[in-house]
Amino acid sequence: MTIKQHINQWIDENREAHIEFLQKLVQLASTQGNEKEVQENVARFLKDLDLEVDVWALDGERLKKHPYFYSNRETFENSPNVVGVLKGTGGGKSIILNGHVDVVPEGDHEQWDHDPYSGKIVDGKMYGRGATDMKGGNASLMIALDAIKSLGIRLKGDVIFQSVVEEESGGAGTLDAVLKGYKADAAIIPEPTNMKIFPKQQGSKWFRLIVTGRTAHGGTRYHGVSAIDKTFVVTEHVKELEKIRNDRITDPLYDNIPIPVPINIGAIKGGDWPSSVPDIVQMEGRIGIAPNETMEQVQAEMEEWMRKLAEKDEWFKQHPVEVEWFGARWVPGEIATDHPLMNLLISNFKEVTNEEPVIEAAPWGTDGGLLSQVGNTPSVVFGPGITGLAHFPNEAIEIEKIFDAAKIIAATIVDWCEIN
Repeated sequence: MTIKQHINQWIDENREAHIEFLQKLVQLASTQGNEKEVQENVARFLKDLDLEVDVWALDGERLKKHPYFYSNRETFENSPNVVGVLKGTGGGKSIILNGHVDVVPEGDHEQWDHDPYSGKIVDGKMYGRGATDMKGGNASLMIALDAIKSLGIRLKGDVIFQSVVEEESGGAGTLDAVLKGYKADAAIIPEPTNMKIFPKQQGSKWFRLIVTGRTAHGGTRYHGVSAIDKTFVVTEHVKELEKIRNDRITDPLYDNIPIPVPINIGAIKGGDWPSSVPDIVQMEGRIGIAPNETMEQVQAEMEEWMRKLAEKDEWFKQHPVEVEWFGARWVPGEIATDHPLMNLLISNFKEVTNEEPVIEAAPWGTDGGLLSQVGNTPSVVFGPGITGLAHFPNEAIEIEKIFDAAKIIAATIVDWCEIN
């Protein structure tokens, strides 16, 4: 029996304990600011495997100095990062296994068939907020580590398991892990890809557009200029920019994504009195950033595009739209499709599933951009769970896929880090 066959057999024989552990993680409501208890459970798991475990609260002062940092919090109390290191014997390549434990709020409980934190199992699926995004993927990583340690497999390269916070609000947890020095030769992030392999992830950034009009009495509105009316011109202008930016993308990995890098207007605020012509409208949105772009390039393009409004409407010559950049940001990332880690992941996927993997670009951002751009750690996104169930009522994950992903990831770790 080969090493990989031993790993698969061990994983099959130890299913129940890992299902129970995942169930416990899902039952803990680890929304932003409440991740401490779930991280304590992760840390205990890693210590039981005799890994070198590092637990720390994010360093706000260190993070504030970095241009890619964002958080809506002043302190990170009750939100620690956890890192466990399986030290290699030397001479092999290192790998980061990165997953986040923070979850979005569960929303209206009436829309759930079961309690959002029940961890209830029905027809082979576990239900609960965070089951898919992304505690199920984290479980795959921990199962893979448990198998390697329990079978006494000694690797040449280091394996660095990162259980981070703040991914849902911009990636401060992963950024702080990188700034603390945790880097590697490559990384796997088991976000819910539905077992597809994503070598590319778009980034995004929030923006604010301030449209100016001229106030007047509503009874003589013709003496004023409605900022709301001008906003319709601005939104159409933004749609044109979206089309131009997406027409440039010819990468076949985006063939199944209708709009690879959308520009979304998510909030509009304007006017302060029904009988007055509105003189200010604020529009807030999100612009997608392609993997081959930088945030700075995208910001400059949008700012230049908004200046072109003056060519469409005389009003904007003297009253240009103000562009502000604020709030959350996600860094784009990519790994070459023929990167050695990609080749190993594809090969092990075929071996475990007897199928060809689907390789696409991610329709959303991940912490992979921070790992690759800030940590110089090429990252691929691959994991169990369905994107369409993330953040939704009745979030669930197919348990069998968790174990399939664990087998694929464990085999890839062994190949990448090499057996001593």
